[in-house]
Amino acid sequence: MTDSPQSFSYPVTRQDDQIDVYHGIEVKDPYRWLEDPNTEETQAWIEAQNQVTLPYLKNIPGREKIKDRVTQLWNYEKYSSPWKKGDRYFYAKNDGLQNQNVIYTLKTLEDTPEVLLDPNQFSEDGTVALSGLSISENGEFAAYSISRSGSDWQEWKIKNIATKEDLPDLLKWVKFSGAWWTNDSQGFFYSRYDEPNEKTKFEDINYFQKLYYHHLGTEQSEDTLIYHRPDRKEWGFSADVTEDGRYLIIHIRLGTDPRNLIFYKDLEDPEGEVIELISEFEANYNFVDNEGSIFWLSTDLDAPRGRLIAIDINDPEKKNWREIIPESSETLQSVGILGDRFIIDYLQDAYTAIKIFTLEGQFIREVELPGIGSTRGFIGKKEDTETFYAFTSFTTPTTVYHYDIVTGKSTLFRKPKVDFNSDEYVVEQVFYPSKDGTKIPMFLTYKKGIKQDKNNPTYLYGYGGFNVSLTPSFSIANLIWMEMGGIYAMPNLRGGGEYGEEWHQAGMKLNKQNVFDDFISAAEWLISHQYTSTEKLAIGGGSNGGLLVGACMTQRPDLFAAALPAVGVMDMLRFPEFTIGWAWCSDYGSPENEEEFKALYAYSPLHNLKSGTNYPATLITTADRDDRVVPAHSFKFAAALQASHIGDRPVLIRIETKAGHGAGKPTTKIIEEISDRWAFLKSILQRE
Repeated sequence: MTDSPQSFSYPVTRQDDQIDVYHGIEVKDPYRWLEDPNTEETQAWIEAQNQVTLPYLKNIPGREKIKDRVTQLWNYEKYSSPWKKGDRYFYAKNDGLQNQNVIYTLKTLEDTPEVLLDPNQFSEDGTVALSGLSISENGEFAAYSISRSGSDWQEWKIKNIATKEDLPDLLKWVKFSGAWWTNDSQGFFYSRYDEPNEKTKFEDINYFQKLYYHHLGTEQSEDTLIYHRPDRKEWGFSADVTEDGRYLIIHIRLGTDPRNLIFYKDLEDPEGEVIELISEFEANYNFVDNEGSIFWLSTDLDAPRGRLIAIDINDPEKKNWREIIPESSETLQSVGILGDRFIIDYLQDAYTAIKIFTLEGQFIREVELPGIGSTRGFIGKKEDTETFYAFTSFTTPTTVYHYDIVTGKSTLFRKPKVDFNSDEYVVEQVFYPSKDGTKIPMFLTYKKGIKQDKNNPTYLYGYGGFNVSLTPSFSIANLIWMEMGGIYAMPNLRGGGEYGEEWHQAGMKLNKQNVFDDFISAAEWLISHQYTSTEKLAIGGGSNGGLLVGACMTQRPDLFAAALPAVGVMDMLRFPEFTIGWAWCSDYGSPENEEEFKALYAYSPLHNLKSGTNYPATLITTADRDDRVVPAHSFKFAAALQASHIGDRPVLIRIETKAGHGAGKPTTKIIEEISDRWAFLKSILQRE
């Protein structure tokens, strides 16, 4: 039992008389001033909130025991699957408790590995992270990017792999970009923005991305502008160079909309123009590879779950496109080529199935995976006959296998040693009806011996948006929760990509309420089937999942005992005003559109808090340098929640410093956050 929140007072948050008018409707925004994180008043508010929250969390009985167990379990070797460039192999490894993963290289798999990049040396506290890595085709250079305090802003550098020395090259103001090398390994393509205002670079809106080419050994100011569209401020660019080195492939996206364009440029013609191959935002297209003038692309055009097509760029009219592998009942995730075969990653009811086809589209075999889970890997060149992949599941730590393309044999390569027994846990997949009758899949994981007596603490986690699929994966945090007697429940909500584009569209824009209905129905199903009860049920999610939690706790405050919205989008009328928020209009809709405004206003967490309501115990989490979902969303929601809430359940905000949206967060901060989360839920659900 923790001290009652009545033993302390929430900071008083000043309210202004700010009113905005949307399509004739007046909307109050009394906490607008919290949108500027740089003022003394906002900084004082952050400090005051943390002075309430952090001691409260630290003093929860049992928190240190939880932290000790998290630290103990976290301390195991973690490997990525190796990949090869030139005559070298590369992989990532973490010894256990290192703040950041280390990149190693070696000539043969039997050699002693050499450290290529150790991000733990970038800063003393681990808050400077490796955010991107691209090895040149000859294996001689590594382009790598660093991110400070979790920001999306990146700086790119180049390392000579043989000497381990950095070249003087430095590329700045890069965001949402990789590095795509030319076959001669003399340079690479990348995307960047114009230099921002230094003071407001973490809040200012991001428009007008440009695609450049950087030649090794030159200043960034000398980089060649390859493509930009001053008439299309929302267009974003990523690139690819075909394996034969002949073509530059340019992927053009409009925010987070999965529909995209594909242009290309013949790199053998220095004066050649960029040619539009796919010039309408009608479907999703992903370039796979080419054979001369034949381009293979995966697409959901006329196939919501995906198919593979071939286009001859010498005869590119749609009527001449050839279907190589048709749509199936499974959802196509990605396509690669190894050993002159297509390797296709499918989702089957939200877990991985890997299938192999000839280049003519004939099925060869399905890869035998160790169980129901998720894979990454299968990286290599068209002629390679061997590769590696990593497999994970709710009860299987990431395990690396070597795969022979010709024989179809998988051989164990790296298996981590974690201090737990997977045989003690149960994984099941159930299907439950949502409000409109749609069947929704949900994974349940828990320790054997749990009884369906409504008495089990349950953590219901969701996302439901942006075509993102939630698939089985191993998590020390979730293992700790299950060791504590908890159930981990993960439904595959509409808005995700688990069942293709139709599933995605069923949870976006005017259909977004379906996502919240799916999540609420999951909670009701767990309660009706006696896995848990309202008094034992907590909900959580991050980013778009934070919005999910905010919307559901405001729509059904009676249904949950606790809520953990992390880095959430909470102000659905102001999200387009900051950094990359405008790009989410493709999924959420825009406040400028009257019909979409009404839908947004109807569920916006910030605008649907009702004064005098007993809300679930809430721990909002955000970070001071989150420039993806700016912390103002969480600041304003916390202030409004504390002003509206009655009852003795705590409603707190935990504001991390020197951290961002989540990527690159050091291990020390992750362990502290997990410990706070489970200690908070343990205290609430025990008390309830």
